[in-house]
Amino acid sequence: MADNGLVSVQSNVSASTTVDRLLEALAKRKLTVFARVDHSAGAATAGLKLRPTELVIFGNPQGGTALMQDRQTAGIDLPLKALVWEAADGTAWLAYNDPAWLAQRHGLGGASAPATQAMAAMLAAVAQEATK
Repeated sequence: MADNGLVSVQSNVSASTTVDRLLEALAKRKLTVFARVDHSAGAATAGLKLRPTELVIFGNPQGGTALMQDRQTAGIDLPLKALVWEAADGTAWLAYNDPAWLAQRHGLGGASAPATQAMAAMLAAVAQEATK
């Protein structure tokens, strides 16, 4: 985990394919995709250029609620998010917030540890599937 809690994984495929694989991995786990934010399309509407950059907001109330029951401020970081982008050199990346960092940020107690550990394992697996 980096100091800022951001976990970044380099993808072996394009940003577009990474997003497609991310959505497949989330669906396989029956996670709800609440929103997709295409930052590149938004930039284009303002007449600006931005390499492919898309945010996927997703989650499961069963997992996230446990964190918010501990500290409601955790709701600012939930649902979970994954950002996929194309770097200047053409490589694609997927990044997400490390649940351990979220726990530290919000001062979550030990009762939240199983939920944050499960989230961390799920996010690592989803990122691996999306970037392979």
